[in-house]
Amino acid sequence: MNSAPIRVASLGLGWWSDVLADGIVKANGIEVVSCFTRSKDKRQAFSKKYNCAYADSYEHLLADDTIDAIINTTPNNIHLETTRQAADAGKHIFLDKPIANSVGEGMQIAKICRDANVKLSIGFQRRRENQFRWVHEEIKAGKFGKIVQAEANISRDRLGQFEADHWRYTADGMPGGVMLQIGPHYVDVMEMLMGPIMEVSGMLSQLVLPGDNPDVAGLVMKHDNGAISTLNAGYASAGENYVMNIYGKEASALYSLHSGMYHVKRGVKKPIKMDFEPNDTIAEQMEEFGECIRTGAEPEVGGEWASRSLAVIRAGVKSAREKRYVSIDEIMASGE
Repeated sequence: MNSAPIRVASLGLGWWSDVLADGIVKANGIEVVSCFTRSKDKRQAFSKKYNCAYADSYEHLLADDTIDAIINTTPNNIHLETTRQAADAGKHIFLDKPIANSVGEGMQIAKICRDANVKLSIGFQRRRENQFRWVHEEIKAGKFGKIVQAEANISRDRLGQFEADHWRYTADGMPGGVMLQIGPHYVDVMEMLMGPIMEVSGMLSQLVLPGDNPDVAGLVMKHDNGAISTLNAGYASAGENYVMNIYGKEASALYSLHSGMYHVKRGVKKPIKMDFEPNDTIAEQMEEFGECIRTGAEPEVGGEWASRSLAVIRAGVKSAREKRYVSIDEIMASGE
């Protein structure tokens, strides 16, 4: 087996590209060797920060036979074309979530990579947090009993960081607003823990941020096993918080960013505080990506899963606009 580091190039070079590059620096078996974005100043700054080369065009980046993979953090609406180009050049792709703005494009991306025999990994790192890994194992072992309910919240304050012309805050660049931008993280975690979501009811509001996109959103979701979960996402709150509470007939797990995880067993009145060592989920994900390229294994989250997860968000947005329940099957069939 070839033990040489997997050589990757960063495409896009917004703030998240630095987060991923920092993870690569900490990971084993993978390294950043080049980059490209349209701004020469940005690519020179990235090159200096990570001691790597830079290309003068995406085409030059893809023509470099020493590059194994592309770390793609471009806007959602060009994920399809930039991924197609990378796959045609034989490059593996790490793509930030959501996989695309529409389920149809997401499924196209998955097929393109599968047909080109290149690995596609999608940036769902929150499922890797140690507390959620523990809950997952406990549920699989039957210790939670029947899973009946869950509630999640992912909220941040973006008022002081709002950029009116940034694609992330426009209806064209991020249709559905905050729910499409950050909601997929906890949709992914809940489906990992509770099983597939089948039907969604959604509501959207624009309360604080300027522009044309919702900054507060809520989903009520029914899972395949009948369990009901809720997810709220917002950019309009004071500060940042994450909540993930999973309720089972025999045990529950109650998590928040600021208080940590508590475990509640049936018949025990006082919750038990669970201490988990923080783990670098980005580094773990980057290391897995490199290992999949090296060994031929499949990434934990690929294109099909990411597309179905996107369908949950798109169903919620459609529900809010049409004021009805929307099934995941409807969105998967339409490709919306």
